[in-house]
Amino acid sequence: MTSDVVATSALAALYREHQVGLIRMAVLLVGDEATAEDVVQDVFLRMQDKAPRLDDEKKLLAYVRAAVLNGCRMTLRRRKRMWQRTEPHQPPVWSAESAVILSEDRREVMRALSRLPRRQREALVLRFYLELSDDEVSQAMGIRPGTVRSTMTRALAALAREMGEEVGA
Repeated sequence: MTSDVVATSALAALYREHQVGLIRMAVLLVGDEATAEDVVQDVFLRMQDKAPRLDDEKKLLAYVRAAVLNGCRMTLRRRKRMWQRTEPHQPPVWSAESAVILSEDRREVMRALSRLPRRQREALVLRFYLELSDDEVSQAMGIRPGTVRSTMTRALAALAREMGEEVGA
């Protein structure tokens, strides 16, 4: 077996195992499922064309998470540039399926989350949605663990303010 075949089979297995979680993470960052699926698929297609060179295959999932996070950032930057050149519009509409599944409280959290600064939003999604440790969030975002903790503290306080809740001392 060549290393290309091994890399392709490992990549396919990683895709099958983590595709849903990666798409869900991307949905929380970009706001719609279709774009999130595109971001995740683009990451895996790029990796299939040019496999990352990692010392440890266990780091592949962290690499993919970071790549999806960066893909979401690029998408949001392109979207922001496009929106600056066009008329103001309504935020992305939830699909009928999502509207049925999500309660009003959950939609309120999503709206409040979307109003947070990018770094705070990313930290909250990685920590609480993917249940990553501070070190894993640090690795995915490319910042120090101490910065993750301070960002999380500020993000939680800002989220509480956005939702009209009192922030504890």
